[in-house]
Amino acid sequence: MSSSIFVILAERLVDWHTRHQRDLPWRHAPAGQRDPYRVWISEIMLQQTRVETVVDYFERWMARFPTVDALAAADLQDVLKQWEGLGYYARARNLHKAAQRIVAEHGGQVPDTRAAILDLPGIGTYTAGAILSLAYARPEPILDGNVKRVLARLFDIDRPIDEPAVLRELWSLARALVEAAPSGAAGDCNEGLMELGATICTPQSPRCLLCPLAEHCRAAAAGTQAARPVMPPRKRTPHYDVAAGIIWQGEPYRSRILIAQRPADGMLGGLWEFPGGKRDPEDVDLPACLRREIDEELAIAIEVGELLTTVKHAYTHFRITLHAFHARHRAGEPQAIGCTDWRWVDLGDLERFPFPVTDQKIIAALRAAHATPQSPSR
Repeated sequence: MSSSIFVILAERLVDWHTRHQRDLPWRHAPAGQRDPYRVWISEIMLQQTRVETVVDYFERWMARFPTVDALAAADLQDVLKQWEGLGYYARARNLHKAAQRIVAEHGGQVPDTRAAILDLPGIGTYTAGAILSLAYARPEPILDGNVKRVLARLFDIDRPIDEPAVLRELWSLARALVEAAPSGAAGDCNEGLMELGATICTPQSPRCLLCPLAEHCRAAAAGTQAARPVMPPRKRTPHYDVAAGIIWQGEPYRSRILIAQRPADGMLGGLWEFPGGKRDPEDVDLPACLRREIDEELAIAIEVGELLTTVKHAYTHFRITLHAFHARHRAGEPQAIGCTDWRWVDLGDLERFPFPVTDQKIIAALRAAHATPQSPSR
């Protein structure tokens, strides 16, 4: 396409976005004039998460950490607790680290250059482009899932979207589009692309009759919208059985529970959990798996009791079925061998700690069981 077409596309995107954008809490200022901290937080939260889910999290976060300085000064456990339920907890840890860097190296102001932003933990090319365009009106491109889909259809790209050459082409197209935007409207152009993908150019049944770019869309002209973007073949997702222990010091619901903190540099780092682990082929059954894991992780002996609940959960690259058992501490002083820390806590204290979604469901099951007269007695 000629450069004049990019100008037309950019102008139409900006005009359409101005008239049709959704009212969202991080948009309460014109694009290009927004608080870069609010842009940064919203964009990190929105990665692989639905807008409807993010709204409440964003508002609670801003109430708790209204500025970069407030986030930098916060305790990491508090940060993780505020993030609890969003998943991808490395993002929360990186937000905390980056805020501390911004305070120490940039006077508490999110930097306004590409190199300085990309030097911060957890910020890649997409987030850098979003901050620079939405907060500082710089003509920097963005490329998230919605934008990839819009561009793949607009230019009828017939190769798998994850191919390196295709990704380079998409970045080039995104840059050409944002650089063609009217002066000061780079943020509106980028946000218009994202909004178009989220509300009109959707993965299934795109609403082409309502699209402001329809007459210039090559896929619409060829009738290939449903086949774009070309996705790579799906890989088989492995599944694991995991055993977790609600380990009581004494009588269930009448004594304290043992919780363990996951290593900071691993998956779900810094969160707390009911200790346990993945079943190995040599484990006779799940109780045997739990006894072995607790010995390896905490060097204590337990007696495994009744199954409390079973939780199924899908992560990005694998699925688990988590089997949570009541258990009783029998011997040994807990040691932080496979964990960062451990604590004996009361049932009512659990809400003070950040837990993964799976363990939050175990807590809910514990409370539900405790509220009924059928609570286990062993």
